[in-house]
Amino acid sequence: MTKIGILVGSIGTTSINKTLAGALKNLFPEGVEVVDVPIKQLPFFSTDLETDFPPIAREYKDLIESLDGVIIVTPEYNRSIPGVLKNAIEWASRPYGEFSFGGTPVAVIGASPGGIATAAAQQHLKAVLSHVNAIVMGQPEGFIQVTPGLIDEQGQVTNEDTKVFLEAYLGAFLGLVGRVQKAYA
Repeated sequence: MTKIGILVGSIGTTSINKTLAGALKNLFPEGVEVVDVPIKQLPFFSTDLETDFPPIAREYKDLIESLDGVIIVTPEYNRSIPGVLKNAIEWASRPYGEFSFGGTPVAVIGASPGGIATAAAQQHLKAVLSHVNAIVMGQPEGFIQVTPGLIDEQGQVTNEDTKVFLEAYLGAFLGLVGRVQKAYA
């Protein structure tokens, strides 16, 4: 069974990106185990903590390393990625050289009420992920404009075109995951 993690780059309880992540979970085909990759409890990264690596950070790294792929659902804050998401990537890259995302397929998607959604944040995030040696999916890109009612309270996408796009997006990502698995087999 393929195991995919979903990491939401926002810790807000009413985050539309958290809502999008829930909708994505509902669209995965059978045979895919989807797990949440929590980041809220990670401490602020500091090199001072590397000598006595926090257990919560080790658990986080171990979870990422157990996955076949990760989808990062990110908001855009001030034309970039949220600090909490950057902090999570810092922990995943430490101790120096131990890149938990290294060799892992990663897809980036995000939601916003605006028309260009999270385009700037996604470009920044892809650059950071490339540095930590993640295998970043280039296409299709996922800029989701969330309008009222697009995703209902049960996490179902109500717009058929959006649903079809998201299913194709997940299909492309699972294809990348499969190619990477085959290459490492």
